[in-house]
Amino acid sequence: MKIDGVFSGGGVKALAFIGALEVLEENQYQFQRVAGTSAGAMVACLVAAGYTSKELKVILDELSFETLIDEPVSDKVFPFSKWLFLYYRMGLYKGNHLEKILDKWLSKKGIRTFAQLPEGSLKVVCSDLTLGKMVVIPDDLKETYGIDPRTFSVAKAARISASLPYFFRPVKLYGKNGKSLLVDGGVLSNFPIWLFENDDGRRTRPIVGMQLSDPPDQLPERNIKNAIQMFQALFQTMKQAHDARYVSTTKSRDIIFIPVKDVETTDFYLSKKQKEFLLDIGRQRALQFLKRWSK
Repeated sequence: MKIDGVFSGGGVKALAFIGALEVLEENQYQFQRVAGTSAGAMVACLVAAGYTSKELKVILDELSFETLIDEPVSDKVFPFSKWLFLYYRMGLYKGNHLEKILDKWLSKKGIRTFAQLPEGSLKVVCSDLTLGKMVVIPDDLKETYGIDPRTFSVAKAARISASLPYFFRPVKLYGKNGKSLLVDGGVLSNFPIWLFENDDGRRTRPIVGMQLSDPPDQLPERNIKNAIQMFQALFQTMKQAHDARYVSTTKSRDIIFIPVKDVETTDFYLSKKQKEFLLDIGRQRALQFLKRWSK
């Protein structure tokens, strides 16, 4: 059965999506179109390129997540310098390794630009801080920046969407309006399930969403004791607020909620046991979902 898929952001916790994808494949579901934000955008890109859950597991076994973090040489020599220069760099890490690795994986499937994907099969959500608006790549590239969407790098689109503020540096995009700074799509929409619905809420085909959280009515209260925790709570609230009104009781029936309590978004030093835990919880939640899902 052909379906459309939407993947939320959530950093390294998105590994749980691989376990969920495995269950959907075993039950003969095939994605016609996919969309995602942040880490979910990376998964969406790989699925759109034709990667199966089995192939993604192979990538997972070979990948050391710490290689995704590229520190400037000066920061390695003087560890505290990254905090001193954060004001100007606007991010602790470059994010270039993330883009290069993703580009390598996509190239193995013959995918470099959006021209090499079926039209409309992939949508990536980003946030343009300069223009103060949400941007969907490739849909908005022509009108907003004067960029031909067919020539735009799929890996770069995912890299932009995954630019977690202050962790990865913003991406500069030059277009007809000059320079724009783009960051994590989760700032404005962490779970863009609305992308595959018409204005009247109709759908071309069934949609299955995967969200790395509890349902909206079951979100836990936050215990805020310091400024760092306040920033984290602020960012989480921003991500959830835009999408909450779209995740009604009806739409919740089409979402695989995968709450992950014991792994942080930026925990790039996962053990093998933690990786297996994420895959397993994704499988469990997907199996529970299919038992109750009415298409």
